[in-house]
Amino acid sequence: IGSRRRETCRGDTWDCRPPDVVVWPRSVEEVSALAKICHRHRLPIVPFGTGTGLEGGVGAVKGGVCFSLRKMDRVLDLHQEDFDVTVEPGVTRKALNSYLRDTGLWFPVDPGADASLCGMAATSASGTNAVRYGTMRENVLNLEVVLADGTVLHTAGEGRRPRKTSAGYNLTNLFVGSEGTLGVLTKATLRLYGIPELMVSTVCSFPSVQAAVDSTVQVLQAGIPIARIEFLDDVMMDACNRFSGLSYAVSPTLFLEFHGSEKSLEEQVTITEDITRGNGGSDFSWAQDAETRGQLWKARHDAWYAALALRPGCKAYATDVCVPISLLPHIIVETKKDLTENRLTGPIAGHVGDGNFHCLMVLDPDDPDEVQRVHQFTERLARRALSLNGTCTGEHGVGLGKRALLQEEVGPLAIDVMRRLKATLDPENLMNPGKIL
Repeated sequence: IGSRRRETCRGDTWDCRPPDVVVWPRSVEEVSALAKICHRHRLPIVPFGTGTGLEGGVGAVKGGVCFSLRKMDRVLDLHQEDFDVTVEPGVTRKALNSYLRDTGLWFPVDPGADASLCGMAATSASGTNAVRYGTMRENVLNLEVVLADGTVLHTAGEGRRPRKTSAGYNLTNLFVGSEGTLGVLTKATLRLYGIPELMVSTVCSFPSVQAAVDSTVQVLQAGIPIARIEFLDDVMMDACNRFSGLSYAVSPTLFLEFHGSEKSLEEQVTITEDITRGNGGSDFSWAQDAETRGQLWKARHDAWYAALALRPGCKAYATDVCVPISLLPHIIVETKKDLTENRLTGPIAGHVGDGNFHCLMVLDPDDPDEVQRVHQFTERLARRALSLNGTCTGEHGVGLGKRALLQEEVGPLAIDVMRRLKATLDPENLMNPGKIL
């Protein structure tokens, strides 16, 4: 196997590489045994969930063995009265919510893809509900991890699932966002929530990007416990209308969702309407029944495919940044100007309730000039976010694509601490080598 490792790179970007071997373990014992074999023979290990990551996190840049965890797909322990559940790594977010359907509980973290839950933990994923329910970092209570040498670690203690703890170092959050570079996640204990009494969604269009994003900031400053507040620019709205058969105004738009009792929703909606009207927003277009709400949010989750459909035959590259909420209007307006000046197709959609937005860059990969302009734009966007005390990635992760930007973001001392942590847990650099650091 070792003789077939491929380590050539193009500039500072690795070509996509398949692994030398793929294994499909069915239990933590098999993962541990396979890890011990890889450790003995110094073979790289690349954990694989559903392959929906966006920063090259599952590419086998040094060959080795891909641990596909899809066959470990059991929901192991559900404690309805304690609002928690333990799952294996092959369980996806949709599969878990289907399992929970008759319990009155749900797991709200919802990245666009039907990602595996341990993969979501590994990338610290989030989604449209994060403004109210938090990201994976706030919703993972415990992890079972197979380390590079095959040792099995329980980050909060075996079987433990308290809602909070102040005992020792927070090892759970060390592995949340580690992108497979510290160990293989083989079990996750997750926080669940009661399904709200009522859920209603609405759409509101605005005369400008500034007006839409100002409304977002003001809604949050008013203390409204909004469940979802998503921004789509005019280009993205046009794409979604065409792809999903919608008929909304082609202008900067907010998709909003409110959760709660009938009385609390009435108050939330009244205040929000006052804010949006004050910024020139349209009347609310309501989606109250489950089917209509489902269509609305499916359209939002299908934004990637809608963007691709704008230029048939082209490819897409998604990049995301996150900034302090009050600075959102500034960075989105500047980003729109940058896209226009550089003749780029980059619809914007974002979880603006927590300061996070995406540019879905659609480009012709056979046009070197356009590829170069997209690369330069994404670098400028990330550095624009860093200059505003934000981050180069709110939820996609670092992977291969943002390693240099991570160094700019956290500085050399923090990178050195990360390297030493990596060296302690994985001294042979076998776990997903070449990623993050």
